[in-house]
This record gives sequence, C-alpha cells and structure tokens, in this order.
Amino acid sequence: MNRPLRLFPALAVGLALAAAAPAAPPPLLPQGARLAIIGDSITEQKFYTKYMEAYLLACAGRGDVKVFQFGWSGERADGFANRALNDLAAFRPTVATTCYGMNDGGYQPWKDSIGQTYQANMRNVLKRFEEAGVKHIVIGSPGAVDSKFFGARASFGTGNSAAGYNDTLAHLRDICRKLAGEYKTGFADVHAAMFDTMPKAKAALGDDYPVCGGDGFHPGPNGQLLMAYAFLKGLGLDGDIGSVLVDLNGAATATGGHKVLASAAGKVELESPRYPFCFDADPKSANSTRSITPFVPFNQDLNRFTLKVRGLNSAKAKLTWGAVSKDFTREQLEAGVNLAAEFPATPFDSAFAEVMDAVGRKQAFETAMIKQMVTNFRQFANDSKADSKLAGAFDNLRDQLAARQQALDAEVRKAIVPVKHTLTVAAQ
Repeated sequence: MNRPLRLFPALAVGLALAAAAPAAPPPLLPQGARLAIIGDSITEQKFYTKYMEAYLLACAGRGDVKVFQFGWSGERADGFANRALNDLAAFRPTVATTCYGMNDGGYQPWKDSIGQTYQANMRNVLKRFEEAGVKHIVIGSPGAVDSKFFGARASFGTGNSAAGYNDTLAHLRDICRKLAGEYKTGFADVHAAMFDTMPKAKAALGDDYPVCGGDGFHPGPNGQLLMAYAFLKGLGLDGDIGSVLVDLNGAATATGGHKVLASAAGKVELESPRYPFCFDADPKSANSTRSITPFVPFNQDLNRFTLKVRGLNSAKAKLTWGAVSKDFTREQLEAGVNLAAEFPATPFDSAFAEVMDAVGRKQAFETAMIKQMVTNFRQFANDSKADSKLAGAFDNLRDQLAARQQALDAEVRKAIVPVKHTLTVAAQ
C-alpha cells in the first residue's frame, strides 16, 4: 500500500503560500518584442512615438526591441480595426499600444451613444490584435484638450468647450480602463497625464503656454513628452538608467552597464552604453520637452541616472559633469543626485540628438510605407487571390519596403554609441 507523502511543516507552509500567491503578470516587453505604436494624427505627429523608441533603445538599453509607428491622421478606432490585419502584417508586432478617442468623441458633449460606439470599436481593435498574434497590449486613453487654445465650439453652446470636451475624453478614458481590466491588458492614462499637468504648468508659465497644442488638441513636444511618459509607464519601464558611486577614500563603481575607465582624487572617467533621456534646452517654450519636466515626475520615474558620493569631509562640494558645474551638500551627495534631472546640459546631448534624428527618419518612412503603399494593398485582395503573379508582386513589394525599414532601423542602432564622460567631485 502506498504511504501518504509527509511534508515537513515549513515546507508544507511554503508550498501552500506558493500555491496561493498570484502568478506574476507576464512582461509587456518580453525579450525580442516587436512594438507597434498605433493611433490617430497625434500619433502620426511622431513626437511621443519618437521619444518612446529612443528611450527604449538608448536609455533602457533594450536593443532587442523593434518599434514601428502606425499613426494615421483623423483616424478613429474603427478605422484602425478595418486596416489592422493588412497593415500590421508588414511588421508582425507582438506588442501594441493604442491611442484613440480624440476623434471618436466627435468634439461634442458626452452622451452614452458615443461611449457605446467607442467601446464596440475598441473591442474590434482588440479582436484584430488577437487575430494578428499580438500577445501584449497597452490600451492608451485619449489625451486632453487645452484649457485655453481649444477655444469656443458651437457644439458646447454657451458652456466651456474645453471643460466639456475634457469631460467627454475622461469618459472615454474610463472605457479604456474598463477594457484593460476585462481583457487583462496594460493601461496608459494619457488623459490624466495631460489634464492633471496642464493647470500646474499654466500656473507657472502662463495661460498662453499650450500643454495640449496651439490648436487645442495636437500637442507640441511638451505635451507629447507627457504622452510618452504615460505609455512608458504603462509598458512597465522601471526608469533605472544606472548609477555611479564615487568613494573619495577608495575606487569608483558603476551599475547599469556603465563602465569606470579611471578614478582618482574625486575624478571619474566613465563609458556609458546607455543614455539618460536628454531634453530640449528651452525651459519655457512649449516646443521644448524640458519646459514640462518640473510638472511631471518623468525624471524620478523614468530617468534616474544616479550619482552617490562617500567620504566627503566638507559640508558641500562642486560637482562637474561635462561642461556644467553645480554645488551640492554632503547630505545630497550621500543620498544620491539624479544627474539627468539636475544638469541642464549633459555630455550625452549631442549623441542623443543623433539617435532622435535617426529614429525620426525611420518613422517618417514608416508613415509613407503604410499610408501610401501597404494599406492600399487591400484594394487588390480579390485580384491577388485570382492572380498568383499579382499576389507575388505585392509580396515582393512588401518585402522590399520591409527591407528598407529594417535598414533605417539598423541606422538607429548604429547611432547608439557608448559615450565617454567625466564626473569631478571637488570639496568646498
């Protein structure tokens, strides 16, 4: 007769806890992910899409990830659902982010029929993803409209048009959150990132500072950085770019792939394959990403390149990084200084700009590839079924376009070169 298996109490408790613990959610950007960034004209502007791709490759160090943007001006969720299988076949994504709702709301006050139509269309989008083999999804909400520049619209009568349409967009956001919970996808609250930041930025920089764009709903670089923030958070990025420890009584060390080349007397020479996210210079212009950073925790959540200093005998020290110097207290340096947040100019700026330019060229080709070529293949679907030579010609064209896109992708990766830089800590 078989004897019952006896477990030691500690082992039995451990197995019980393991069985009861919920399984960890799968990563939204697994190794080798192919990310499609999908949306309307705000996506086709290729600002937040560019920030996301540059961040993933140069900052997060995710060279295994491939990115393709599928923005389409004026599009609603149903428009993408109609073209999804044809257009996505040109890239074969495994991960997708969506940003629809700005046009779906109809630029009018909320009514239930708007939500019912939007929800049905978004369900069709999710169904198309399943059919296309997209395993990981971040449903992004629509953004917001600018409290000043959206202006007065007849559809809102005598009411405040911006407040009225932001209410509509908030309802659509809630539908996105509901669908994300139902389908167990990721969720990016783009609306909150923009709507909650807007009054803070305007209070500091004036009501003429557009957060959601000079036309009221197409954001400039400042608002688009907020969108990138929401999506990168939705994808689960942890924001740790790396750290450097300077021990004034010993050797310097670094994490995150950063390499210490030499260190002596408070001076450290480093080589970094990963970059902090670098911002445009102007601290007040809506055309500058830097101008919005005081009002959103982008640096603390996504852009932490941390320096810690030990063994400082003075109350403060001058820290020089590249061509810029700043004073910090001993307590600040011991706790850790986020170089990406504290320094208005960095040794990475020119290299990061080259990466952004390369990403911009690639994404511009992707727009033309999809909108001018690939999406039109749908018109010949029946003819292609009847004519194998015609079908082969379309397949060859699709392959040639994909090859050009891949060549541009290779240029992006070639632009990401290790940056040598120096940190100097001088006691004061």
